[in-house]
Parts: sequence; C-alpha cells; structure tokens
Amino acid sequence: MNSTVHLILGGSGGIGSALARRLAAGGATPVLAARDAARLEEAGRRLDAPVRVVNARSFDEVRDAARQVKEEFGRLDGIANCIGSFLLKPAHSTSEEELAETLDQNVKTAFAAVRAGAATMRADGGSVVLISSAASSVGLRNHEAIAAAKGAVTGLALSAAATYARSGLRINVVSPGLTRTPLVAKLTGNETSLAASESMHPLGRIGEPEDVASAIAWFLDPEQSWVTGQVLGVDGGLAKVRR
Repeated sequence: MNSTVHLILGGSGGIGSALARRLAAGGATPVLAARDAARLEEAGRRLDAPVRVVNARSFDEVRDAARQVKEEFGRLDGIANCIGSFLLKPAHSTSEEELAETLDQNVKTAFAAVRAGAATMRADGGSVVLISSAASSVGLRNHEAIAAAKGAVTGLALSAAATYARSGLRINVVSPGLTRTPLVAKLTGNETSLAASESMHPLGRIGEPEDVASAIAWFLDPEQSWVTGQVLGVDGGLAKVRR
C-alpha cells in the first residue's frame, strides 16, 4: 500500500516542521508549503521533504498546490493548515490594519485549506485539520483580535464538517495553548513573561510543537475515519481546567 500524502501549509514553521517529522517517521509523505522560498527550501533539505512555494492566502494557489501534489504522488490524503499569527493587544490599541492582517493570516488561510480540500479530496475522502486557539474559548486579556480570528476558524470547521461529511472529507480542529515556536519567541524568551505564561496553564508548562503536531497527525490518520467536526484542546488544560 502506498504511503499517505499530506500537504502542510506553513510547513517551514515550528508546528509545521514538527508535523512533517512525525508524519515522515510514520511512513507518510509530508509536502511542505510556505510563502518564503528560502526558508522553505532550507526546511525541505533539513526534513528531506518535497516543497511547494505557496501563498496560503491565495485560494487559487492553495487549490493548485493540492491538485499538483495529487497528480505527482497519485493521491492526497490530508491538508493541515499550520499558519497562524500572534497579536497581544487590547481592542482599543489594535489598528484596522492589524485586525485585517490577523484575519488574513488565520481565517483566510484556513478557508483556503478547506476549499482546496473540497476541490481535491471529495471523490476519495480525506482530512483537513485547522488550528484554532484556547484564546477563542476562554477570556484572556489582550487577545481580542486572535480570539476573534480563531473563533472564526472553529466555526468554519464545524460548518464545513457538516457540508462535506457525505463525501468522506473530515474537518477537525486542534486548539493549542501557548506553544514554543519562533512566532512567540519574544514572549517565551523573556523569563518573566514565560513564567507568567506557564502559570496560566494548569499542567505547569507551555506547549512544544511536538505536542500540537501529535494531535494534528492523529486527525490526519485515515484510521480516524469516523472523526469529524471535533475541536481538540491541546493546551495544558488552559481552556477547561482551573487549579
């Protein structure tokens, strides 16, 4: 049996790279996609994975990349959107441009992933995994923009899961807490901020990319063929647990 093939949007980032390593270790073929060609090529060499330069905000580019992957490998089993952003500001200090950028980075790329998945995997079934945030389900100070964007991602996933269920196309969401990636390096690199962040998570630490990648890989696995429309918190208990 041929190995499964998965397109990872944001494949050169912290979570995307961790996911690629996990999938490859399990015998799957991860195809990395990102906008920054130099960084993407470096990630492809480091992970020994094929790459595609893609602007994930472009519906057409994401759809075309998914179709090309399916044509080249003879199959496409899943798409994971590992693209996101981090804006820590109260609403009154957030500009219209910052909000638009946050929505583009999170909601538009997620919509593009769902759209591409529907265009390429409806005939054979497959999996699309989106990334939300614990901030969308629990009130956290100064998270208005990202909470709004990630809440929209969750709503998108639930509706799409209903729309495409009859096609065997599964749509699920992983909702992390603060995760140690380059995106939040300024926060995690400050001892005071890191300690405060760790104390917010009941399990006493922030997440590692591998924590989130494990959950994404589980949703991508064809063995989870009866799982759709789910939002899995991988957040050290942040959204649900109080200690």
